[in-house]
Amino acid sequence: MFLATSRCFSAAAALLGVFVLMGAKTIGAQQKTATDEPTVDLQWAVKIPMRDGVKLNATVFTAHGQKEPLPVIFTFTPYIGDSYTDRAVYFAKHGYVYALVDVRGRGNSGGEFWPFENEGRDGYDVVEWLAKQPYCNGKVTMWGGSYAGFDQWTVLKESPPHLATIVPAAAAHPGVDFPFQYNIFGPYDMQWLTFTSGVTSNTNLFGSSSFWGAKAREMYMSHAAYQSYDKLAGNPSAVFQKWVAHPVPDAYYDAMAPSPEQYKKMSVPILTITGHYDGDQPGAFTYYKRHMQYGTAEAKAKHYLIIGPWDHAGTRTPKAEVGGLKFGAASVLDLNKLHTEWYDWAMKGGAKPEFLKKRVAYYLVGAEEWKYADNLESISNAAKTFYLSSNGTAADVFHSGILAEGKEISGAAVDSWTYDPLDTRPGTGEPEDDPNPLTSQRGAMNLFGEGVVYHSEPFAEATEITGFAKMTVWLKMDVPDTDLEADLFEVLPDGGSVSLTSATMRARYRESLREAKPVTAGATEKYVFDNFTFFSRRIAKGSRLRLIVSSINSTGAEKNYNSGGVVAAETAKDAKTAHISLVHDAEHPSALELPMVKP
Repeated sequence: MFLATSRCFSAAAALLGVFVLMGAKTIGAQQKTATDEPTVDLQWAVKIPMRDGVKLNATVFTAHGQKEPLPVIFTFTPYIGDSYTDRAVYFAKHGYVYALVDVRGRGNSGGEFWPFENEGRDGYDVVEWLAKQPYCNGKVTMWGGSYAGFDQWTVLKESPPHLATIVPAAAAHPGVDFPFQYNIFGPYDMQWLTFTSGVTSNTNLFGSSSFWGAKAREMYMSHAAYQSYDKLAGNPSAVFQKWVAHPVPDAYYDAMAPSPEQYKKMSVPILTITGHYDGDQPGAFTYYKRHMQYGTAEAKAKHYLIIGPWDHAGTRTPKAEVGGLKFGAASVLDLNKLHTEWYDWAMKGGAKPEFLKKRVAYYLVGAEEWKYADNLESISNAAKTFYLSSNGTAADVFHSGILAEGKEISGAAVDSWTYDPLDTRPGTGEPEDDPNPLTSQRGAMNLFGEGVVYHSEPFAEATEITGFAKMTVWLKMDVPDTDLEADLFEVLPDGGSVSLTSATMRARYRESLREAKPVTAGATEKYVFDNFTFFSRRIAKGSRLRLIVSSINSTGAEKNYNSGGVVAAETAKDAKTAHISLVHDAEHPSALELPMVKP
């Protein structure tokens, strides 16, 4: 009780200090002679009517004294519009009106927030309402990433007449990378849902890695059912339960993203932005690839793609270091400037941004330079296949198997591991917050017998690998289901390691993400990992590749207890130990395929 009181006192004192400082600044400002005119004006609490009578809240920024109508940019966000004030001020100073709009049920907007479900229709209404305002010239666009990247695609699918262009960054794709990634949920769902619960900003709670790490660890160590995690976290959630009831891509998620017919109708210029280590890269590429598949030739010619070396946040504010991995100065693009140039081109008849020399721009790590291609398919001009083999063991990084360039298979025909869902050593060994996850070798060094490792020979010369890896392995197991992961690294000549890409799979969905097919016990079956993330790196001379194929046993993922039942409902009582064999004989050539770029 005393401690709590002391904390309240400290908080009050700190708050008082803030007010004192604010007051001092205000007094000082009043005593100075004003030399700078205001640069922007704002309209507070603008109410935008939706077709069902709900009103959404917006704050509208304009250049001070704006007389002529201009194009309008808006951010449509569940994170409270105030968090993007700096962007709004920037674009209001650079020739645009900017509206920060809280989605339905968040901030000062009316209605109830059901993530991803209403933004398409509501966004259409926002576009058309903004287009009619006296400060708008009839052209409207959007800015934002992650959820606000998803917003742009879901609004565009509704074909609002006045939406002139979109620039989706790190766009989440329902049913692909959120609320699960390839059908595997994670405790981050509840962290995000608590961030967006109620109507206020919950930024500090969302950012408390110690709290969320402890709760995920509690679920993991107690073997609680994933479906109960909302209650364990202290925030029973109807949204969470609805998601758990839809564990595969189905009509519920399909309705949130463009259909093939809607892609065919798209005609506006599009600039897609993602990063090598962007957690929503799968979503961003799904939108891009489907538009390339279903869009018209004219529309595809106006769709540009930028792939930086960034993480999720870096797709809007690039930094020269991510997870312990450092990049060259060229990686730090001024994305505000690039957005402005894009909007000028798409809506004001200006020149196309000079940076966009071709339709695809990607950053080559190692060479630390931007490269260009006409399309994704033309980046790679060669391929290299590495066949998995061993001399009887591939148990760890010190007793590994081989990634061989020749197809001749020799030595042992099988490497095996065991995954016991009740083994909590892997989770216990995970740090709550690893500051250098891309260069750490903690996971590789601590497999606890739950995976296998393969190394290539050292590269004879520096070699560019750019694109999507693909792995085909032949597996035999004695359980109806389990979760699997493949991770690829560059092992540097000095022994350091760099994470390149990864892929995951729930075994029952090895043939289709929409239809489960239990594993046949004892049968040797083909598993194709074709969901590796895009990466671009110049592998150094003398470096080797490291491939780890393992079971997923982590505090950061929904645990599969291997029973073949409803995974979200499984607990310790459902646990079945999996004995898994990776076969690599002449009949079953397990292999890793890599996209190479030759000069």
